[in-house]
Amino acid sequence: MKKSLLSMAVLLLAGCAAIPPDAHIPVKRDIAKADLATDIHLAREGWPQARWWTAYGDEQLNALIEQALRDGPSLEVAAARIGSARSELSRSMADTGIDIGGYANANRQRYSGTGLFPAPIGGAYFTTETLRLEARYNFDWWGKHRAQVAAAVGSLNVDRAAYAQAEQALAAAIAQSYFRLQGDFARQDNLAQLTAVQTALAQDRTRRIDSGLANADTGHAAQADLAQLRKQAAQLKTDIGVEREALRALLGADHTALADLKPVPTSAVAHTLPARLGIDLLARRPDLQAARWKLESSLSRIDAAKAAFYPDVNLTGSIGLDTIKLENLLQAASRTVYLGPTLTLPIFDSRRLDAQLDATRTARDERIAEYNQAVVEAVREVAQDALQVQGIEQQIAEQAASSAATGAQLASVQKRFERGLADNAGVLNARLAMLRERDADLYLQQVQRLAEVALTNALGGGYHEQAPLATVLK
Repeated sequence: MKKSLLSMAVLLLAGCAAIPPDAHIPVKRDIAKADLATDIHLAREGWPQARWWTAYGDEQLNALIEQALRDGPSLEVAAARIGSARSELSRSMADTGIDIGGYANANRQRYSGTGLFPAPIGGAYFTTETLRLEARYNFDWWGKHRAQVAAAVGSLNVDRAAYAQAEQALAAAIAQSYFRLQGDFARQDNLAQLTAVQTALAQDRTRRIDSGLANADTGHAAQADLAQLRKQAAQLKTDIGVEREALRALLGADHTALADLKPVPTSAVAHTLPARLGIDLLARRPDLQAARWKLESSLSRIDAAKAAFYPDVNLTGSIGLDTIKLENLLQAASRTVYLGPTLTLPIFDSRRLDAQLDATRTARDERIAEYNQAVVEAVREVAQDALQVQGIEQQIAEQAASSAATGAQLASVQKRFERGLADNAGVLNARLAMLRERDADLYLQQVQRLAEVALTNALGGGYHEQAPLATVLK
């Protein structure tokens, strides 16, 4: 027995193919050091909530996003990928542990009279019946199957994170499309008021020209300005139609959808930016989680490729019944027992194994590069979107001062008109100026909403990985 064990140990050592060294492993970027420049800050600090869109207090928006997250066509592909990943994980897990199967066979055969078996077997017909229960167990000494299961788990976590990313992108796209529509609705209403005032001004100038109090040039200029406003109204109507179709496509709805969509006044919402990004950004961005799990999965595939360099030991056994007469099948004398270990030695397979290992290491290097790039891109997006929001805040403050000055001018002209110190044209021109300031206000509010949603999306949109599948399996 000692000699047998010693011989098997020698065979195992001899059967281990040499694993080539890993020449170069790229450095994984430390996201804990990821942070924003000190001059990027907003009035409040914090991260977006999971249902961040409800902060706007708009029931129409809430209903649209909830409908899209429930029935949106863009999520079907991501959900299908999760199903495929689950199937792959089930297949990998099925390769571990013990396999038990049944076998039954019956056949009739004539044995050769001049063959291996002499008479009375040779030259006669015999019927053979067999019942067998087989079991096979893979010891997985080197962790090959465990590594394959870990790789499959990583792939499933990638697809789960990708689904969260798809949900987040869909919610952000719907919110931005909705805010563009609401902004266009408000500007359309303001433009209608502008057109009415410009029409009154053109009529006033026509009367003044007819009375000889003004030349024809002022009338032509008023008509040109009126034509420009009508042109803007036509363009704005087209933009609303195009945006409505874009929103309908995001919802996956038919042509009757959004028919009851109505203008809603915008409400101010205090937007926030975390004081530091660091490791929290990894936890809160599903795309970064997907990149991380891709890397984890590639590392597990390297472990599986390394395990293939070692001998593979399996144990196969069976118990059954075998007879040449059916009436004897269930007798104790017909029983059979088999037990046999299987040893596979990768002695002459090292080139293929080297190629497989090199491929997994190359894939790991790609995943590290992708992860590092994803970290850089994530910080860039947050920084740029935060600067955009910060810059718009400053523009809105300046615009508010401009609107206040124009409003004061309008009030002054109206008072002078009431006292007979100004004509109607002066009042109309002041109203035009005020409505143009209002249009600038509405445009900045619209841009601010879009920038807020972009920043929310860049910060992860309230996503936070709670229980990755690897933790559950462990």
